[in-house]
Amino acid sequence: MNHTPLIAILPGDGIGPEVTAEARRVLDALNLGLTFEDAPVGGAAYRVAGHPLPPDTLALAKRADAILFGAVGDPAFDGLERNLRPEQAILGLRRELALFANLRPAKIFPGLEDASALKPEIARAIDLMIIRELTGDVYFGEKGRRVTRKGLREGYDQMRYDEVEVARIARVGFETAMRRRRKLVSVDKANVLETSQLWRDVVNEVARDFPQVELAHMYVDNAAMQLVRAPGAFDTIVTGNLFGDILSDQASMCVGSIGMLPSASLDENGKGLYEPIHGSAPDIAGQGKANPCAAILSAAMMLRHSLGMAAAADRIDAAVSAALALGKRTADLGGDCSTQEMGDAVLAGL
Repeated sequence: MNHTPLIAILPGDGIGPEVTAEARRVLDALNLGLTFEDAPVGGAAYRVAGHPLPPDTLALAKRADAILFGAVGDPAFDGLERNLRPEQAILGLRRELALFANLRPAKIFPGLEDASALKPEIARAIDLMIIRELTGDVYFGEKGRRVTRKGLREGYDQMRYDEVEVARIARVGFETAMRRRRKLVSVDKANVLETSQLWRDVVNEVARDFPQVELAHMYVDNAAMQLVRAPGAFDTIVTGNLFGDILSDQASMCVGSIGMLPSASLDENGKGLYEPIHGSAPDIAGQGKANPCAAILSAAMMLRHSLGMAAAADRIDAAVSAALALGKRTADLGGDCSTQEMGDAVLAGL
């Protein structure tokens, strides 16, 4: 990258501003020559602009080389029309920026085995990557409400994928598996859903280009069971939007805390939006209790995937590990560190 990278910081709602601030502190400490611009998003944006994704925020996101995102969601706006609720901001960004590939790593950090709901010897083996398709499926298919011939209210959501969408995300899955342990599990529900049968057919077609990767197919209900029974057996998982949403959150609890997991949402050229997966957690917002590690690790993913700064990303990962190894923990991990104190520990680890 031969220009000064511009990072859009969209802190959002709830604990978003708190954890994003700690990620920004870590990036600043690395002196990487980045520039930053902030903009409101979600409920915070609705308060000032009457829309969760104002034109100025979207323009910044399009102009930036990468986006560091906090979280959206505010119970104060639950009564708004769906298209004006805070959560629509992230859906709008995915759609407008064509962010079709969501990467969610789930890896246990040494010393956190006891925080997992699983037995420590099972949790210790977790090191997987979930690739979730982000711009199709029931989230973006035709939806609505209607009245049946019997006069009953009915809701409907269309699950749909075309072969190009499936091949595109399948290729990301295979390419990711090639950089890892060359094992890919494609998750679907092909025994029931026609959409999933197409998914499976296309994944098999793409597999011909990656003979080095061991491919397996798994129904989503079985995948959910195996993630609890033997999560260490998984390396890379590729799946659709709905199934990926559920499985990636399940994987987060297998590693101990949703406050530890970052994510990347990428377009076809490697530009991405990076966010912790924990959501806005309005019940602890402003109290300094939030775990900033997921946001900090999201910043590391940003350096690695969008900015070509893998060495700096490795430094951040190592600093988080070092802080945890010293026993630094926020409340979600059974400790008493504040958000800023956890950030201080990571900075010390640098």
